Amino acid sequence: MNRHSKPAHAFTLVELLVVIAVITILAALLVPTLSSAKNRAQRTACLNNLQQINSGVRLYSDESNDAAPALGPEAASTNIMNLYSGYRQLIKNYVGGIRGSSMLHTTFTCPADVFYPDVFTGGPWQRVPKSLSDQPYLDFTSYGFNGGNNVTYAAGTNSYTRLGLNGARLSSVKHPARTLLIVEGSAPAPWSWHEPMGDLLYNDAKNLVSFVDGHVTYLKMFWDQPRGHACFYNPPTGYAYQWSPD
Repeated sequence: MNRHSKPAHAFTLVELLVVIAVITILAALLVPTLSSAKNRAQRTACLNNLQQINSGVRLYSDESNDAAPALGPEAASTNIMNLYSGYRQLIKNYVGGIRGSSMLHTTFTCPADVFYPDVFTGGPWQRVPKSLSDQPYLDFTSYGFNGGNNVTYAAGTNSYTRLGLNGARLSSVKHPARTLLIVEGSAPAPWSWHEPMGDLLYNDAKNLVSFVDGHVTYLKMFWDQPRGHACFYNPPTGYAYQWSPD
């Protein structure tokens, strides 16, 4: 045996602290990159979902004398959310052969849909850490049809109109490249699943939306708080979308 071999060198406390500091810095640099990649992947999946659903709505319309999906005034009078979520039971056979309503059908679920402000059920507004696509009253979907019935309602001393395509012929839409068809469920309020903020609802919340002409894009939704939800009025000049069919 070699009695003169040198003993193995052990790390000093300073060296260990340096290694830990380097690992911490590298981790801090990687986390935003990984988070950004995850967000991009979620938006891509959501964009693909909207394209499929949009195509399903167009196929339904083509076989229904050009009519947009609508459950009728009776359904809407008992549950106003039917205007926006009831489309699913009409077009699901046109989207990948889906024949049942279930939160397991990922085409109708945005992967970023992990919370919502409780603005749908009439309760006190609060951020709920659940998915919209888990909710049976929305027929287990993260996406809404631009299904306002263009009827004006009184709200105290004010009034509002639910703009949309309920009862419309899609070929009669005057600006198909500007008129919304299927949108993320966060858009009509609005808030954003992809770039959330601390406020429950806020102006310029970014959403993925699809249009009557079939294209899908990621854009800001205009919100004028005193006038109610974003889907009650068309935005001002500078926003590349509208809710109404005219």
